[in-house]
Amino acid sequence: MKQGFWSAGHNATLFSALLYFDISFMVWIMMGPLAIQIASDFYLTPSQKGLMVAVPVLSGAILRIFMGILVDQLGPKMAGIVGQVIVIISLFFAWSLGIQTFEHILILGIFLGFAGASFAVALPLASRWYPPRHQGTALGIVGAVILGPALASLFAPSIALAYGWNNVFGLVLIPLTIVFLLYLYFAKDAPNIIAPKKLSEYIGVLRDEDAWWFMFFYSVTFGGFVGLASSLPVYFNDMYALSPVHAGYFTAICIFAGSLMRPFGGRLADKQGGIRTLTVMYILAGLFLALLSIGVENQFVGLVISIILMIVFGMGNGAVFQLVPQRFRKEIGIMTGLVGMAGGVGGFYLSSSLGYSKELTGHYSIGMLFFSGLVFLALFGLMAVKKRWRTTWGSALVTSAKV
Repeated sequence: MKQGFWSAGHNATLFSALLYFDISFMVWIMMGPLAIQIASDFYLTPSQKGLMVAVPVLSGAILRIFMGILVDQLGPKMAGIVGQVIVIISLFFAWSLGIQTFEHILILGIFLGFAGASFAVALPLASRWYPPRHQGTALGIVGAVILGPALASLFAPSIALAYGWNNVFGLVLIPLTIVFLLYLYFAKDAPNIIAPKKLSEYIGVLRDEDAWWFMFFYSVTFGGFVGLASSLPVYFNDMYALSPVHAGYFTAICIFAGSLMRPFGGRLADKQGGIRTLTVMYILAGLFLALLSIGVENQFVGLVISIILMIVFGMGNGAVFQLVPQRFRKEIGIMTGLVGMAGGVGGFYLSSSLGYSKELTGHYSIGMLFFSGLVFLALFGLMAVKKRWRTTWGSALVTSAKV
């Protein structure tokens, strides 16, 4: 008899992983909500603003490989402890010593990458507790990251306005520490321990064509999500002359909507198949990105389009990670790191390209159009592999999950 989702795994670990990833994501994108005020104090150019919000994303992408290896060597829970301690110490020094130059901002952004690398911890921590038919739902819940990023966009600009943006780094230590203590107590590694892999085995995964496809697919879905989450405060400020606080409100709505829909993307993929779900998401994302690139003059129309994009990318994230554990269940630690890295690289590209597009042309159209092209390229790639996937590792003879 098949177990229902809530009795199939370990709920305390599931929600510990969600809280850990949620608060880490909040810290990871924190430069976005603060970007307008920081840029004003340091007289940053559009490209520097783009780089400021993109560096934590790139750092997180690279560090996900390291964290993925750490997950396989030490287990997900201990890897999460290491990453969270580094983030807490980095923020403490940034707050106590103060950020004095643009270079200091970039250095802090590098260390905030450990918060972004929490992705490589939270997903395998939860995934290893659940059977294949519940992977989409479990990883969709863990990846929902609804509260933290929305709170950062809602309150960081207001707190910065009242107390200075440097003090935001100190205040965020309070929820970080609380979640860290909850994580220490409630999170448990799954009993089906996977033996640590040799370096040659990690390299072997990269010899598999499917690994590269998943990396590319996620570079578009998660890259679109985190790239927009980091860049929307600056975009709304530049496009519609919104104050940092109001730009933060708009961004919070977008992040909340996209994060809320990620579990539904995973759930839909469990029921309809990851390939079918991802196909629809790519079509919608490509079309709405192209629409936003024309420069929507009405701020509320621009907000609605941005919300739709974040919803589509959020659901696409859930769909990709419904598929990854089916294909690479034994290598889920390293694959989470690799795929997560690719997602971060996609986010870095989108954030930085929007900044450079603004500086070179005076608008964001070129950056958005190029990313829209990547979305449609991913769609064509998905069409190219779907038959092989459905007749090999995704066939009904191999897995009970829909692919």
